Amino acid sequence: MVILGQDPYHGPGQAHGLCFSVLDGVPFPPSLQNIFKEIKDDIKKPIPKSGDLSYLARQGVFLLNATLTVEKDKAGSHQNRGWEIFTDSVIKILAEQKSNLVFLLWGAFAGKKESLIPPNKHLVLKSAHPSPLSAYRGFFGNSHFSKTNEYLLKFEKEPIDW
Repeated sequence: MVILGQDPYHGPGQAHGLCFSVLDGVPFPPSLQNIFKEIKDDIKKPIPKSGDLSYLARQGVFLLNATLTVEKDKAGSHQNRGWEIFTDSVIKILAEQKSNLVFLLWGAFAGKKESLIPPNKHLVLKSAHPSPLSAYRGFFGNSHFSKTNEYLLKFEKEPIDW
């Protein structure tokens, strides 16, 4: 299971190595608020008190940003500096060596990574990005969380406790 982000949150104290995640006590960035809203609407799970998504990583969800660093208050500031070569290779290796993974690709940037994933070997779910600018253009109502669990169960894998 892979969730792909673009680059780390760029506000003070937000980024900590997992895409879309913030440490306990850090206010939820708008994209994360919208992710939790979709989880609540899709699978009826209440919005958690913490934005730390480490609980997903412990279940095998790989929360990867395509660019691994960013300058404070400057989204996208470290794109096209080489990180994508590394992270694209990681995606390709996972997609080639594993079977029946789920890739959640939210937004145009993440959607472009679909070409790295062999067709018919994995489930690729694409939608608009969860940011407030685009969430109402297809992120809300995408049902990616229930679809992920249905797919995992189909292949006798543990569903994710979102």
